[in-house]
Amino acid sequence: MPALPRQTLGNLAGPRTLWPVTPGLLMQQLFQEFGHPTYVPFPVIAARLLLATILGAAIGFEREWRNRPAGLRTHILVCVAAATFGILTIEIVHAPMFLQESVKVDPIRVVEAVTAGVAFLAAGSILFSRGEIHGLTTGAGMWLSGAIGVACGLGLWQVAALGTLLVLVVAGLLYSFAAKSGIGENAGQGKPTSEDVSKQRNG
Repeated sequence: MPALPRQTLGNLAGPRTLWPVTPGLLMQQLFQEFGHPTYVPFPVIAARLLLATILGAAIGFEREWRNRPAGLRTHILVCVAAATFGILTIEIVHAPMFLQESVKVDPIRVVEAVTAGVAFLAAGSILFSRGEIHGLTTGAGMWLSGAIGVACGLGLWQVAALGTLLVLVVAGLLYSFAAKSGIGENAGQGKPTSEDVSKQRNG
C-alpha cells in the first residue's frame, strides 16, 4: 500500500468541518419532525379518539351511577388509551422505517398489549371480603372498554357502537331484572343486613 503524503494525513487527522446550523434551518427541521403527515388523516384520528371518549363515558357513567370503584374517568381513560394504541398500530404498519423486508410487524400484538394492561387494572378493582367477591362486573366492563377503544382506533365504528350498546343493556336492564327477581350477584343488595342494622342503632 503506497504511503500517503503528510498533507493528506494531516487533513485526515484534522477536525471535521461541520455544517452551520442557522435558526431558520433549525425551525424547518423541527417543523418536519412535528408536522410530518400521518397515514390516517388527522381529522379522522381526532374523530376516532372522540368516539372512544363518548363510548367510554357511556360505560363509565353506568358504573359511576352505581358508585363502583372504577367509574367515569377510569373507563374513559381505558377506552381512549386503547384507541390510541390502535391508531399507533396503523401508523407503525405504514411507517416508512418499518417497510423493510427485515422488519416484521404483527398488528395482533396491540390486542395482546391492551388486554394485558387492562387486565392488570381490572384485577385491582376486584375485591374479596367476607366470603364474597365484588367488582367482577366492573373489571369486565373495563376489559370491554379496552376492546371498544381498540375498535375505535382501528376505525371499526359499528363494532364499537354495538359493543357499547350491549354493555349498557347487560349492565342496566339485566341488573334491574336480576335485582327484582333476586337472582345473580345482585340478590339481596337492597335489603339491609343485621350488621347494617346494628351499625345504624349504634350510630
